[in-house]
Amino acid sequence: MSEQYSKEIRSKATSEGNIEISIAKVDKPVPGDDEVLIEVQASPINPSDLGLLLSFAADVQNINVTGSGDETVAKMPVHPAFMNTLKPRLDESMPVGNEGAGVIVDAGVNAKDLIGKTVGLAGGAMYSQYRCVPAASCLVMNDGTTSQQAASSFVNPLTALAFVETMKMENHTALVHTAAASNLGQMLVKICKDDGIPLVNIVRKQEQVDILKDLGAEYICNTSDPDFMKTLVNALVETGATLGFDATGGGNNGELPGQILAAMEIAANKTAKEYSRYGSDTYKQVYIYGGLDQSPTVLKRAFGMSWGLGGWLLTPMIGKIGMERFQEMRARVAREITTTFASNYVQEISFEEVLQPEIIREYAKQATGKKYLINPQK
Repeated sequence: MSEQYSKEIRSKATSEGNIEISIAKVDKPVPGDDEVLIEVQASPINPSDLGLLLSFAADVQNINVTGSGDETVAKMPVHPAFMNTLKPRLDESMPVGNEGAGVIVDAGVNAKDLIGKTVGLAGGAMYSQYRCVPAASCLVMNDGTTSQQAASSFVNPLTALAFVETMKMENHTALVHTAAASNLGQMLVKICKDDGIPLVNIVRKQEQVDILKDLGAEYICNTSDPDFMKTLVNALVETGATLGFDATGGGNNGELPGQILAAMEIAANKTAKEYSRYGSDTYKQVYIYGGLDQSPTVLKRAFGMSWGLGGWLLTPMIGKIGMERFQEMRARVAREITTTFASNYVQEISFEEVLQPEIIREYAKQATGKKYLINPQK
């Protein structure tokens, strides 16, 4: 490839009703005075990336691949019922990739001291060989940190830390987390263990229970167990957790967010001093921050009147936390990127491999312990 160009992954939703993933060749960017040019060496495929890459609506069992090398195009149909949600992006070729890491190979006059540094960032369009961003956007890693280690330095680490900040800001003292054996969930276990915060972990398989036990998690509830609700209530009584973060958006046939609220209500009533027909006066909050389960969220009103269910996103939360505290969080991530915030990947893949049907089907599953890492230089 000529030094004048950079390759990147693009996703396009077409008017004909397909998602097309391809490799585009664009001009290699030139940094301005306060910018840096990063040779991207590692970028993960997160669930949030799949929302753009595959739109969550593509039929990954019906993939047609044409061309080879840089001319490869993977096309898959979108269910007609989902086409309305894709209208704002129809026929627009969009770059993909929320976060990644690499080495700064060039910089503007005000950032020359960063050349040669390994950095992580959430700059968008990170499935690119080269990315030009403001120097202030970069998280400079400690010497010896590799791009692969730094690739997931934003989305999961800062989300986990922001859960704790949300807890403090909203006057809760403990947390509940679903899909708790995920990469993010494992980080949260380590954070809460280090910071002395009680954490109730909800998973759906025994092997996920085992993963969390190995990390030292104290409270683990398995939705597959017949006594799941009893175990959950007992954990909530012991921890006093009244704030939950749900990655599924449904889970357990769509009932998981409501089950968490109901269990919190039962736990609160176990220590209530007097009866109220409106339920306990303990405020209970569950935030949905992901959509691993695309089924409807079902609420069976068994949790009184003092409760809340809402959506939660990292970017607006950072604004509430404030820049000073946010910078402290970033510094912690850099310090602990190989310990608390370490990420593991099942496979490192090239751009061409991103477009192969069997690999698309695997990363689309969003399975625990099966995260893929893209190496744009491969």
